[in-house]
Amino acid sequence: MTPVELSRTVLHAVRRAVDAGELAVAVLPERVVVAPPGPGGRGDYATNVALQLARPAGQPAPAVAELLRTRLLRTDGISDVVVTGPGFLNISLDGDADGRLVRDILRAGPRYGHTDTLAGQAPELHAAHDARAVVLMDAVARVLRSQGARPRLTCAGPPEDAWVRILGIPSDIPVGTGTGTGTRSDTPRPVPAPADPTPLGRDAARWALLHPAPHDRPHLGPGHDDAHLAQRETNPLFRVRYAHARTRALLRNAADLGFTPEPGPLTSREDTQGLLPALADHPRVLTATAAHRAPDRLARHLVAVADALGPLLPSVLPLGDEKPSAAHRARLALAEAAGTVLAGGLSLLGIDAPDHL
Repeated sequence: MTPVELSRTVLHAVRRAVDAGELAVAVLPERVVVAPPGPGGRGDYATNVALQLARPAGQPAPAVAELLRTRLLRTDGISDVVVTGPGFLNISLDGDADGRLVRDILRAGPRYGHTDTLAGQAPELHAAHDARAVVLMDAVARVLRSQGARPRLTCAGPPEDAWVRILGIPSDIPVGTGTGTGTRSDTPRPVPAPADPTPLGRDAARWALLHPAPHDRPHLGPGHDDAHLAQRETNPLFRVRYAHARTRALLRNAADLGFTPEPGPLTSREDTQGLLPALADHPRVLTATAAHRAPDRLARHLVAVADALGPLLPSVLPLGDEKPSAAHRARLALAEAAGTVLAGGLSLLGIDAPDHL
């Protein structure tokens, strides 16, 4: 069960409780957020939906949580539900939840986390005639499309030729004022770039413009450009792309040793405890990035995934005379899943994910 599927399952439990007269709620939430549990939580995922429903239902949050807990425990795929704190629902999935997550990612490929939640919506995006504003708008549009929307883009002036050739900006963005009739009007207004980003090339330039929050000034120009191109750990883009390249190298090395990835139980949690929650959180990050028109959220998430992948890498391949085992195949599948998420996320930012680096 993916986080998206679990979210729908919890929402279905809410609707059934309302239909049965157990909850008197006039307006149901459109969606339920599920995420890895925080400090003090337990299980695979947690949600605060009971706290959201408590006031409109006229019941204490723990009572609402207990109602939903009873219904969720009858659902296939859920092994346990525990109420913690003021009313958080902590949900444990049946059996091999980690293996299911990896299988879900590999099945979806780079489209993992894509949904049709925003289908039918045509948000309007308008950018000033500025390189950073146009790159931000392009990245926001890519993420919105991944969630089912069909954004309409306009720019205050025709895109410069260098923006199209080097930064990967579509050449056919209409010139306009952003005052059409779409479902929502959004005008990305980031702090302009202090220098021309095009000397960095497409990937480094887009990262330099998108990784900082829109209200933060990007570091560009003399004294900064070298840092964006450096192949060392202080460069977050290098860490993300290097992590992806390592996963591809592991797949090639495993093929040379005669084994392939196969999702399954993971024997140790120490080197995967940060990676699994980060991968499970990817759909939520895409949803938040689309909702807030903030590609920096996705960029920071990719850095977190890359950093969490590091501890896993040394244990993926057999050492010495060791023979490939089910544990090695499961770890290889997890590494491949992480690489898939990194490649898909970079693609939404308009950045390449090379197999060799």
